[in-house]
Amino acid sequence: MQESLPTAEATIPNRERLESAFARHQGELLGTLYYLTGCREDAQDALQEAFVKCWRHLEQVSEVQNLRAWIFRIALNAGRDIRQTAWRRRRQQLPEEETMQTTADDPVMRVLQQEREARLRDAMWCLRDEEKEVFLLRQNGDMTYDEIGAALDVPVGTVKTRMRAALKRLREALEAGDG
Repeated sequence: MQESLPTAEATIPNRERLESAFARHQGELLGTLYYLTGCREDAQDALQEAFVKCWRHLEQVSEVQNLRAWIFRIALNAGRDIRQTAWRRRRQQLPEEETMQTTADDPVMRVLQQEREARLRDAMWCLRDEEKEVFLLRQNGDMTYDEIGAALDVPVGTVKTRMRAALKRLREALEAGDG
């Protein structure tokens, strides 16, 4: 038996709600996916794949209590899939991006800031995947611990534990470079 599609009238509010949410969170999603995949093109592909997956489940949008967490969960899954594919292709790690430049006028300060950002990026690659995801959702996604828990489908206590571990590792990596 073929599954019937929702009528056009019934999906208009869902369509508008989904499009609006994606437009509102696109920057956060793309930034999170960039750090998750390590490549701008892969992040854009993951974002597009996430939108397509959400669009395929448009009829569920009205039932979703936290649309932002739902979208982030789908985007993270798409990013994980692309990251695994990229690793199989043996892509290089996070390239230097023009967008990572500092606004400092002093060239010495600019170099120091770029070195610190490079250490942070390197340290992020040393995080376990689940720590990296929590850190990125909190920092780039500006999500609460409850929202992160909903997006990852894990208890809030687990989110907090992963965040503490991520922050500890990142702090240690940055302090080692400053010493």
